[in-house]
Amino acid sequence: SILESTKTIAVVGISDKSDQVNHTVPQYLQSQGYKIIPVNPALDEVLGEKAYPDLLSI
Repeated sequence: SILESTKTIAVVGISDKSDQVNHTVPQYLQSQGYKIIPVNPALDEVLGEKAYPDLLSI
Protein backbone atom coordinates (compact mmCIF):
# COMPACT_ATOMS: atom_id res chain seq x y z
CA SER A 1 0.00 0.00 0.00
CA ILE A 2 1.02 3.63 -0.40
CA LEU A 3 1.25 4.16 3.36
CA GLU A 4 3.74 1.30 3.65
CA SER A 5 6.03 2.63 0.91
CA THR A 6 6.33 6.27 2.00
CA LYS A 7 6.85 8.17 5.23
CA THR A 8 6.14 11.70 3.94
CA ILE A 9 2.61 12.82 3.09
CA ALA A 10 1.38 16.19 1.81
CA VAL A 11 -1.97 16.97 3.43
CA VAL A 12 -3.96 19.30 1.19
CA GLY A 13 -6.61 21.25 3.07
CA ILE A 14 -5.26 20.54 6.54
CA SER A 15 -6.93 22.44 9.38
CA ASP A 16 -5.54 23.96 12.55
CA LYS A 17 -8.82 23.22 14.37
CA SER A 18 -8.20 20.18 16.57
CA ASP A 19 -11.83 19.00 16.39
CA GLN A 20 -11.78 18.65 12.59
CA VAL A 21 -10.99 15.37 10.82
CA ASN A 22 -8.60 17.23 8.49
CA HIS A 23 -6.53 17.92 11.63
CA THR A 24 -6.93 14.70 13.61
CA VAL A 25 -6.01 12.31 10.78
CA PRO A 26 -2.72 14.10 9.96
CA GLN A 27 -2.02 14.34 13.71
CA TYR A 28 -2.49 10.57 14.01
CA LEU A 29 -0.23 9.94 11.01
CA GLN A 30 2.42 12.13 12.64
CA SER A 31 2.15 10.12 15.86
CA GLN A 32 2.78 6.96 13.82
CA GLY A 33 6.06 8.31 12.47
CA TYR A 34 4.94 9.92 9.22
CA LYS A 35 6.25 13.34 8.21
CA ILE A 36 3.37 15.51 7.12
CA ILE A 37 3.64 18.50 4.82
CA PRO A 38 0.68 20.81 5.49
CA VAL A 39 -0.85 22.48 2.42
CA ASN A 40 -3.28 25.29 3.15
CA PRO A 41 -2.95 28.90 1.92
CA ALA A 42 -4.61 30.23 5.10
CA LEU A 43 -2.01 28.77 7.49
CA ASP A 44 1.66 29.47 8.22
CA GLU A 45 2.21 26.46 10.47
CA VAL A 46 0.23 23.52 11.78
CA LEU A 47 1.20 20.52 13.91
CA GLY A 48 4.68 21.98 14.25
CA GLU A 49 5.30 21.98 10.49
CA LYS A 50 5.60 24.87 8.03
CA ALA A 51 2.46 25.10 5.91
CA TYR A 52 2.61 25.71 2.17
CA PRO A 53 -0.01 27.60 0.16
CA ASP A 54 -0.16 24.98 -2.64
CA LEU A 55 1.54 21.81 -3.87
CA LEU A 56 3.79 23.70 -6.26
CA SER A 57 5.31 25.59 -3.32
CA ILE A 58 6.59 22.46 -1.58
